Amino acid sequence: MTRTRDLPIKPPEAALLFIDVQNFCAHRDGGEFSGLSDAAFEDKYGWYFGQLENTVIANMQRLQQACRAKDIEVMYTTIESLTKDGRDRSLDYKITGFNVPKGSWDGQVIDEIAPAEDEIRLPKSSSSVFVSTHIDYILRNLGVRQIVISGLITDQCVESAVRDACDLGYLVTLVTDACATYSQQRHGNSLSAIRGYCRQLSTQAVIDELEEEPT
Repeated sequence: MTRTRDLPIKPPEAALLFIDVQNFCAHRDGGEFSGLSDAAFEDKYGWYFGQLENTVIANMQRLQQACRAKDIEVMYTTIESLTKDGRDRSLDYKITGFNVPKGSWDGQVIDEIAPAEDEIRLPKSSSSVFVSTHIDYILRNLGVRQIVISGLITDQCVESAVRDACDLGYLVTLVTDACATYSQQRHGNSLSAIRGYCRQLSTQAVIDELEEEPT
């Protein structure tokens, strides 16, 4: 029986999961920001996009490349309804006003980490990918026991995935500098809150660990 979370990543049993790194919330023209003036956008989201553009997306690219090199399954989940009008969305998303229509540009993974032809992307219509997709079934079919998580937003959909994955029996590694939320304080608070559920490593630490594993 496994009695510690502090186990190195084993490529044959691992998957990298990118959460909501999509045009809707990771592109300056995304639907989440529609209707905002330039001043309002900068005031509310300037720090966040600074993190994305200066650090986080580059780290995501490094993780993606390192995992592909080790034949680790790379997977993506995006906020996207199964319908055009979003009638299948969670009640929370309806109240919040989030609707990314089926097949829309907003629902696509950003170009910087676009999925390869045979990589899996799962549209979700709630905060947790484990609630509104069949990812658990897919991961078990793939023989995955360890999940490396990167994505957006740290204290919302990322945190939900970490907690649910842990409760379902996966060992989770959260890549701390390959996630982002809307302020440094929120990011730090989230990492502190979920520290008991996962290993927390930097991008470089994950890459160093993978490079020590035989191909």
